Amino acid sequence: MKKYQLILVCSLIFTLLFYNESVGVNLAIFGLLLTGIICYFFQDRFTSRSHLVLVIASVLSCIAFAWYGDFVSFLALFLSIVFLQFKTQEGNLKIVQVFPVVLLNGITSLGRMLMFTQWLPKREIKNDFAKKMIAYFIIPTIFVGLFFIVYAFGSDHFSSLFTDYTLDLNIFELVLITLLGFYISFTFWNYWIPEAFFEYNSILDNDFKDEKSIRNQRTFSFLDIDFERKSGEITLVLLNVLLLVFIATYNYEQFFEVLEKSKLSAATHERVNAVIFSIIMAVGVILFYFKGGFNFDEKAKNLKRLSKIWILLNGTLIISTIIKNSEYVSFFGLTYKRLGVYVFLILAIIGLVFTFLKITNQKTNAYLINQMVWCFYATILLCSYVNWGNLITNYNISVKKGVESIFLSGLNFNDEVRRDYFLVKNLDGRYPEVSREKEIARYQEKSFLSKALYFEFLNKK
Repeated sequence: MKKYQLILVCSLIFTLLFYNESVGVNLAIFGLLLTGIICYFFQDRFTSRSHLVLVIASVLSCIAFAWYGDFVSFLALFLSIVFLQFKTQEGNLKIVQVFPVVLLNGITSLGRMLMFTQWLPKREIKNDFAKKMIAYFIIPTIFVGLFFIVYAFGSDHFSSLFTDYTLDLNIFELVLITLLGFYISFTFWNYWIPEAFFEYNSILDNDFKDEKSIRNQRTFSFLDIDFERKSGEITLVLLNVLLLVFIATYNYEQFFEVLEKSKLSAATHERVNAVIFSIIMAVGVILFYFKGGFNFDEKAKNLKRLSKIWILLNGTLIISTIIKNSEYVSFFGLTYKRLGVYVFLILAIIGLVFTFLKITNQKTNAYLINQMVWCFYATILLCSYVNWGNLITNYNISVKKGVESIFLSGLNFNDEVRRDYFLVKNLDGRYPEVSREKEIARYQEKSFLSKALYFEFLNKK
């Protein structure tokens, strides 16, 4: 199918799925449709294993959204299908470029839709299609319309056969949904990538192209390579010493100072925030010194050793924070935020590993960015597939921490476990649960296309 045909077909299907409906199973169906079209019409462009992985991820993400219907599963669905389309159509571009492309086309499509000559085929009046339209549709419609008017004036009963009906349509909503579907379909199938994205694509390569030209490349024009190298060594020595002192004091405060439970939460948050900024700055320091020539400088062995020590010390800091977060969980139970801390710290460790590999294997700074984009995407997928609310509820009940009725009723997708627990503890029917049950009832009353299937399989209370 041609692009304009894909746009029109997908617009029609979008309208049929979303008219008079809220977002639910219909979005999952639409996502599966887009995935199927890409697989069927562009299968000849599937040249690597990553295409198959993205297809599987797209299908699973659509299923996850149909089941949960929350923001994380929506983000997973959106990224999976957009990544699949981008990887299939523009395989030579780096995946990190998909973000500015989506943002750019989200704005420019509003104007490009009106440039009909750029996306609609040019047809002359002698074309067979135009002839068929005129002969088979336009001329018969004109004659039928004229005779209908004449007959309607001559017989009230004849007129009533066609006029005594009320068409139950919300014209405003129908037009709005149709325009939205057309906008989404147009942006998805007829996106625009400026030439600059192709010209500067090589900047995002994982490997250096010309080692000789960057071997003696200086960061500052007024500073020789030797001075810059020595400056880096002094800086990293001082940073390593400073980090060692920080790790010592940080661990002393965490594991040896006795804090009141009421102050433990604030203290833990402050320390986690300090670690977050420390890791970000640590990676920034490495990227600053190893963006070019020092990757291949034979005299930069000490600089590389100091950088690796710096990475290992930051890894030690992360492990200490994980242990402290676990202690915090043991005191108060699990929450979404505490799980988020684990996720960030694990991503930080992965980032440090890739930073270590960047130095060892003499990779570009873009290598780290490219790898972390895929790690971030994999994290979104994992978060969308797992029922974290149910996991938190089961854990907290088992350790008898964080089991307040308001808290448990505020978690998502834990309703069967929550109901059983409230029944055992004689909390059944209390206000927080009543509010939650009303929300569940509203979800269950929706039409099929607007549902999140999770609520469909819950017993009504």
